[in-house]
Amino acid sequence: MAKDPICGMYVEEGPDALSSVQRGSTFYFCSDTCLQTFVAPGEELSLLKKLTILSFALGTPTLLLTWFQFLPLGSLNGLVLLALATPVQFVAGWMFYRGAWHAIRARAANMDTLTAIGTSAAWLYSAIVVLAPGLLPDGTYFDVSALIIGFILLGKVLENTMRGRASESVRRLLDLRPKTATVVSGATEKQVPVEEVVVGDLVRVKPGESIPTDGEIVDGSGSLDEKMLTGESMPVDKRQGEGVFGGTVNLTGLLTIRATKVGSDTALAQIVKLVEDAQAGQAPVQRLADRISAYFVPLVVFVAVASMAAWYFTGAGLLRGFTAFVAVLIIACPCALGLATPAALVVGTGKGASNGILIKGGETLERANGVDTVVFDKTGTLTLGRPELTDAEAVGDVTEEELLGLAASAESGSEHPIGRALIESAKAHKLRIERPTSFEAVPGKGVRATVGKARVSVGNRALLRDDGVEAGLAETSASELEGAGKTAMFVVINGKVAGILAVADTVKPDAAATVSALRRMGLRVMMVTGDNEKTARSIGSQVGIEEVLSGVLPGQKAETIAKLKQEGRVVAMVGDGINDAPALAKADLGIAIGSGTDVAIETAGIVLIKDSLSGVAGALKLSRATMRKIKQNLFWAFAYNAVLVPVAATGFLNPILAGVAMAFSSVSVVGNSLALNSVKLAVPDSGAGKQT
Repeated sequence: MAKDPICGMYVEEGPDALSSVQRGSTFYFCSDTCLQTFVAPGEELSLLKKLTILSFALGTPTLLLTWFQFLPLGSLNGLVLLALATPVQFVAGWMFYRGAWHAIRARAANMDTLTAIGTSAAWLYSAIVVLAPGLLPDGTYFDVSALIIGFILLGKVLENTMRGRASESVRRLLDLRPKTATVVSGATEKQVPVEEVVVGDLVRVKPGESIPTDGEIVDGSGSLDEKMLTGESMPVDKRQGEGVFGGTVNLTGLLTIRATKVGSDTALAQIVKLVEDAQAGQAPVQRLADRISAYFVPLVVFVAVASMAAWYFTGAGLLRGFTAFVAVLIIACPCALGLATPAALVVGTGKGASNGILIKGGETLERANGVDTVVFDKTGTLTLGRPELTDAEAVGDVTEEELLGLAASAESGSEHPIGRALIESAKAHKLRIERPTSFEAVPGKGVRATVGKARVSVGNRALLRDDGVEAGLAETSASELEGAGKTAMFVVINGKVAGILAVADTVKPDAAATVSALRRMGLRVMMVTGDNEKTARSIGSQVGIEEVLSGVLPGQKAETIAKLKQEGRVVAMVGDGINDAPALAKADLGIAIGSGTDVAIETAGIVLIKDSLSGVAGALKLSRATMRKIKQNLFWAFAYNAVLVPVAATGFLNPILAGVAMAFSSVSVVGNSLALNSVKLAVPDSGAGKQT
């Protein structure tokens, strides 16, 4: 069976079922009302408002004439009531008949079935009393049928309005992509629909325009607003060679980008698909409600008929029994049960998406809610994943600037990450980098080069031994730097050690704040890495992690997760690389950093779009809050039906009040879910973009 994405009720799939195909997926509906709300929410909401106004415009005087009879109509009073109530019943209430008919054709029953039976019974009984006096006990229920329809329609208006707010995040994401793109071909520019852009096309983006597709900047630089995609509040500077996402906004500078991903392959399209899939799913905690919902409507009809029969045959009279019959049918609300999970999922996943946190469905939410241990990979997760120059100590007559300039010049022929780190640092300090006249890379040891008239070598102790150079006083500094988890390199100029340069993989700006936030949430925090113990301990101390496992191979990371699970721990693994994928899959919850590989992202249950750790604490906080709302919704939905259906069966509850209660039961579920928008996901002092 399929689940109606609007009301959450289960419906039979098949050729006769109400359905709609959207972006390659088929959705099934319990009624035409739900179908129209899904396909054309704006038009359906407008129609509901008009029908609600009609219902109250005719229903209110019906109520006044029934109870106060303030007009001297005499015997015509009943006919006037019939004239007022009939348009409400068969015009405003037509959608309930239509929905009930579709449900019957699909061999199912839904909310429309209960409403149609209840209001029709009230209207028909009253019509017989008016048109065939004496056939039934006096007393009309025109006010009941008219105002019940009015209140249920009002509830649908409020519910649809709230649902629109709940799914607004997905619509905002869809609206990010521009409709056209400026494709450059030689010296000409041409405006084309964005769907016609293909991989390899050159696209020009002016200041203030949105990037039409994922790509790489081939010319120009500028600041991009990525807030809607990543949650990053500050503009991000981009330059030639760097990647950009479709849907982000170019604030400054003229950019020419080469399209690398188009259509459904873009990051924006993938994000929308992930969010939609998550919102269409359900949490395991909802399964009990689903089983009950499948039998709910037949059970309610049985209770209604049994209540009427019981009161009639015990001598209370037909009117008392009929009141109970209508009240039971009207007050029961399977939609509140059906909406408990989807309403919270839509708001929670939408809130996450607008903050750069993608949650893959209700099952992921439930697992995240139970996490008590968070395990971090080191390289690329807690750290930036690339070495940076941290220390420069000159010995003798050479200045630190000269030392770095010569070393960077010597490394300019190297592709080694350490060499790249020296070159980047020299560029940042605006130092002159010369092309060496000779260059030799010594694997595992360093490089030798001739820069101008100087013979320069940059490397470790093994290179010094090969060249017969003594480290001298520089040895002490090198040992201290290595003790701090850094990689020390000796710079030799013309056969003498001229200084020490040290590089290290720098921790991310928000790593320490994230670890601190996780601890405040009562979570155990660990780090696993393949690095040596000194480096691992150094990184651990910088971010505040005491439990550090070093020298762990990729396959052993998954084994570490398995051991923790055997101890009864519910484990979340945070990683970014291919070597993290087995551990991400083994963990109860995998969290992938958005800068990571596709394999890591596909394996994880939660994906953080931006390369920031603050989203880890935010994701777990949001998961807890969303699960809390789901449980609250289920509790109140169960409690509502468990308490008020028996009350209605007593025959003392006015059916109009039953209609009011039913209408607002679904509204309360959606309203409670919307409170998730107020959850604060920010990690204090993270140094990252603000998350709201």
